[in-house]
This record gives sequence, structure tokens and C-alpha cells, in this order.
Amino acid sequence: MKLQHLYDTIKNNSLSGRYITLSDLFPILEKLSATCAMTVEGHSVLGANLYSVRWGSGPNKILAWSQMHGNESTTTKALFDLFAFLDSPGNLKAAVDSFLEKNTLLVLPMLNPDGAETYTRENANQIDLNRDAKKRSQPESQVLRSVFERFKPDLCLNLHDQRTIYGLPGPKSATLSFLAPAANKKRSLTASRKQSMQYIATIAATLSEGLAGHIGRYDDTFNEYCVGDTFQRLGVPTILFEAGHYPNDYQREETRKYVFFAFLALFQISVTTNLDYRAYFDIPENNKMYRDVVLRNALVSNNERPISLAIQYKEELHQETLRWVPYLDALGPDLPLIGHKEIDIAGQQILINSHENVFVNEEIVTLTYKNGGSIEDFLSF
Repeated sequence: MKLQHLYDTIKNNSLSGRYITLSDLFPILEKLSATCAMTVEGHSVLGANLYSVRWGSGPNKILAWSQMHGNESTTTKALFDLFAFLDSPGNLKAAVDSFLEKNTLLVLPMLNPDGAETYTRENANQIDLNRDAKKRSQPESQVLRSVFERFKPDLCLNLHDQRTIYGLPGPKSATLSFLAPAANKKRSLTASRKQSMQYIATIAATLSEGLAGHIGRYDDTFNEYCVGDTFQRLGVPTILFEAGHYPNDYQREETRKYVFFAFLALFQISVTTNLDYRAYFDIPENNKMYRDVVLRNALVSNNERPISLAIQYKEELHQETLRWVPYLDALGPDLPLIGHKEIDIAGQQILINSHENVFVNEEIVTLTYKNGGSIEDFLSF
């Protein structure tokens, strides 16, 4: 992709991996305060600052927020790549200046710093902030709604990560998925929703060269408790970003790059064409067809017939280090799942944790052939 060299020059290398906390962002925010407006909009349950960063001064207002779920950091990394680019746009300075003249971009880069610290989806009160749009029982939810009402955005960007289970026809992993949230149970094509669809179609077309087949459309079932659905219902075009799995990219560094490219396309800094909203429906829907590892043709518990076993990683934080811990997710003779990594056991019997009997949801500490030899290396990446 033509933007690859640009990205290599502006990528914020001080942020990497999946475990991103407020302490990682604060030094960068301090430096950014010299070139953009930074504000403390409120505080989390445990008293952490909820920062906003403002770029531009134009009449079109864009509101974005990331890490509403504390363990979903890919879009946060991409936002800070975007900030670095806006600060030093290189040969795209004219396009960036035009964007900043026409638009005001207000970003809450980490809405759930307490959850980010413990690498959990929920906040410190164990509440999913993306199911708190109606009650607004949490201080973080109240801050987001207060900013929304005061800022009066023309476009909202709800930035998330999705699990590695999502795939697309091909089959291919769903690296980026988007959604124009429904505004009601009928999933009506309201004016704001059509606008969201048009934006998404344009992003997908722009990224199709480098990410062909890896761009999906998320399920649009209406949920009145979700923030994106709520803002869409209030008439503000809203786009859900779901940063997913790129092959062999469990740290989501490649995915982060494509999120950055999506921002450039959305902001008309780098775009191939503007498409009609109906092109949104040409984007294939996600399905839950993938697991991290699938073992084929394995014998377990002295079964006569080989079966397949699906293994899924759970991300677990241990002393500020993130580990990917394998669990047995499913098994069966005709398992309709695809592995990001596929291993043919060739009819040999395997033992999980030295046992012949295996159990779904069991953590896999050891994985061996019964006749000797470890196959645990197959679970690494």
C-alpha cells in the first residue's frame, strides 16, 4: 500500500502490544498538549483522569472514544499513530490542513482506564460501559454522555477490538469489521444510519487493495443499552470499529496500521472514491468460524474414530505481563471450525494435562502424544 512508508515514519513505537494503560499514554499526552488541546473531562471509578484530545477548529464535529473496554487497545494505538501524523503530516500536509480547517476532532483515547489497568472488559465496578448507555450508572458513562451533549458531534466513532473467532468467506480472518448501528428494533435505514453506511463503504473500498477479503460487517441487532445504538437513535451518524485478527498478528500491530489507514480514508485524507450507502451491504457479515488452533485427526479417550479439537486462547494478565493461555473450546468428529493454525495429528492419540479424558473449557497446561513427545510448541505463536 502506498501509505506504508508514511506509516513507518509516524508510527508511535512507544506503544506496542496489547496491554496499554493510562501510564503508557500519559507521557505522550503531555507532549501532545503543546500542539493540541487536552482536557480532563472527568474521572473513573478509581479516580483516574479521563482525558480528551482536540484537533482542528472546523464546523464539522467528530467525536471518538477508545478502550471503553479496558482490554481492547488496538484502536488506542492507532489513534496515537493518527495524532503523530496530524502533528507531522509530511507530504500530506495540505490534506491534513484542509481536514483540520473543516473539522474538529475530539477524542477520548481511554474511556476505561481502570479496566485497562487490570486488562478487563468491565470498569472497576464490573460494569460493561457499552451496556450502560441507558442507565448511565457509571462515572465513565456519564462523562461520555456529557461530552456528547456538550460537543454536539456530527459523527461518532465507537472504537473496539473483536475476538479472533471472527472470520469471513474465503475463509479469511476478520481483520477489520465495521457497523452502522441500528437506531431501532426494525433496523430502519434512517438518515444518520445511511450516512454511517456510506462512510463505511468508502473506508472498505479504500482499504480493499491491502486488506482484500479481511473486511467484514458486524451484526446489527439493535440494543438500546449500547452506546452506538443510542447515539444513532439520537440522529448522529455513528460507526463501530472492530479491530480483529490479522494472520499471525496476536499483538495486533498489523491491525493497528489498517485502523490508521481507515482513519485517513474516513477523514478524506486518503480515499479512492465516495460510494453510495448501499455498497455497505456488499461487505460480508462476520461469522464465528475461527478458533486459534484446530487439531485434526486426533484420538482422545481411546475413541476409535479420530476427531478434531478446537483450542482458544484466553488473554490473562499475570504481574503486568499478558499471557495467552490455551483452553479446549470444542471437540467433535465433524467440527465446523477453522484454525488460525491447523495441525494434523495423523490419527495419533493425544493427552491433555497427561489425561486421556478431555474436557471442554479445560486449561491446557501440557499437550502430548500418548506414545511420547510434546506438541505444545504448536500452541505458540
